[in-house]
Amino acid sequence: MKTPIIEFNNFSFRYESLVEKTLKNINLKIYPNEKVLILGPSGSGKSTLSYCINGLIPHSFSGEIQGSCKVHDQPIESNTIYGLSHYVGTVLQDSDLQFVGLTVGEDIAYLMENKNTKREIMLDKVLESAKRVGMEKYLKHVPFSLSGGQKQKVSIGGVLYDSVDILLFDEPLASLDPQTGKDAIDLIDNLNKDTGATIVIIEHRLEDVLYRAIDRIILMEEGEIVADLTPNQLLATDLLPKYGIREPLYLSAIKAFGGTLNPADTLDNLDTLDLNPYKNEIATRLSHFNPKTIQAHVGRPLFEVSNVSFSYRDTDALSDVSFTIYEKERIALIGENGAGKTTLAKILTGALRPISGTVQFEGKNYLNYSIKELAQHIGYVMQNPNQMLVKDIVKEEVKLALKLRQISEEIIDARVESVLKVTDLYSLRNWPIDSLSYGQKKRVTIASMLVLDPKCLILDEPTAGQDYRHYKEVMAFVDNLNKDYGLAIIFITHDMHLAMEYTDRALVLSNGRLIADESTYAVLSNPDLLKQASLKETSLSQLANALDINGKHLIEAFVNYEKEGDTYG
Repeated sequence: MKTPIIEFNNFSFRYESLVEKTLKNINLKIYPNEKVLILGPSGSGKSTLSYCINGLIPHSFSGEIQGSCKVHDQPIESNTIYGLSHYVGTVLQDSDLQFVGLTVGEDIAYLMENKNTKREIMLDKVLESAKRVGMEKYLKHVPFSLSGGQKQKVSIGGVLYDSVDILLFDEPLASLDPQTGKDAIDLIDNLNKDTGATIVIIEHRLEDVLYRAIDRIILMEEGEIVADLTPNQLLATDLLPKYGIREPLYLSAIKAFGGTLNPADTLDNLDTLDLNPYKNEIATRLSHFNPKTIQAHVGRPLFEVSNVSFSYRDTDALSDVSFTIYEKERIALIGENGAGKTTLAKILTGALRPISGTVQFEGKNYLNYSIKELAQHIGYVMQNPNQMLVKDIVKEEVKLALKLRQISEEIIDARVESVLKVTDLYSLRNWPIDSLSYGQKKRVTIASMLVLDPKCLILDEPTAGQDYRHYKEVMAFVDNLNKDYGLAIIFITHDMHLAMEYTDRALVLSNGRLIADESTYAVLSNPDLLKQASLKETSLSQLANALDINGKHLIEAFVNYEKEGDTYG
């Protein structure tokens, strides 16, 4: 019988600063060459479990340990972070936090330099690691100038130098576009097969991870392991919705349209799943669904963008882009990393101005407005709320924009109180920002924009890094802003489910060009268009193709089912 490479026995851990235990009675064995997914909602203990594996607990984060945790048959307390680094390579969610070299080659070589590795040996190992992750052509590039997917590959290359036995990936898909995410999962799978490394993935995007086979899924909740099953076994239970994890969309659709899943089927792989038992029932149910007539634009034009181009030095970021956004619309701005989405958003806010072409805001040339004046009407909420928050107290952060405009205290207090109540932050108005959860910080950044009474909100990856439960909370809140306050909402997103469920229209960018401007359902059911934009086809579209059903019809029916609960006969 194999000896576990990672072993927890009746293990509990309490951080020094906390009263309650974060991990409780963990019993887990992970064996050499296994590929294991640690799954669970935010706050379930996933990250703390990973800190035990790579030695951050107890050597960086002190606290009380009960039971035992062994890596390579050595108790973590008797080793060091440096000692464990010979066995465990960690790839962080934010690659920027992991870079220390001025070039890709220097970054991959960093640990070898610290070990006084001979130069000729080090150069060979750097090249070998770079080739393994497909970055050998970028050895002289600055890591921070690379795309999200390339940065991740450099991070992996930096931990492969010593042929580590365990590779630990912390939310590897969080900042990647769908196609790059697929490439990342392919790379992880190849490392598992080619090097024999044990793979531990921490992620809540279950369907995306299951793009390649996983041996086991460890489901956590409130610091405990609630399931240790194969993917098929887990998908056949009701545990995922119970613990706030989104199951693969194709399984949700089969259930929605009357299918009863067979636990004996290959539920974790749509390509090999036998759909014959579900085909007639799904077709019958869909025949009772009548798509809603999409209304023509009822509001006035908010933005009119005509033939806009923009370049960074010698690099074209946008080329001849034209579209109109109307009042109260919900728009998905989608495309691969580097397609021009953020540049376009900065142009709409006035932070960048077109090199050629025109932008009109409410019928007037927006070059007549200053950035400050545009900010009064257009709120831009960054992906990471920590990059926007500058005050210590919630109420003071929400007040800031009004204070800078020298508005009277009486008006400021009235507006801030109203916005804090709308965003459900009033009870937290005197709380320190640092004490808030990620989702609460996100709401504070939105509140700081709403206080200016804008006409449009641009949200950059509003659900990135959030589990399904928090995703639903954030999106329900934003959707209500659109309905109740008439705000136009522009989502910059890689999340095709967000686009599918919460937007009416999609603007698709590829290499700085607008390649589609049509209904979100039409975009997501067009495999050729998605491929051109390096986006991932949703499993709903794949299910429709496999069943020979109109993809747009199935996607729209499924979204309507999720909102209305209508089973269509």
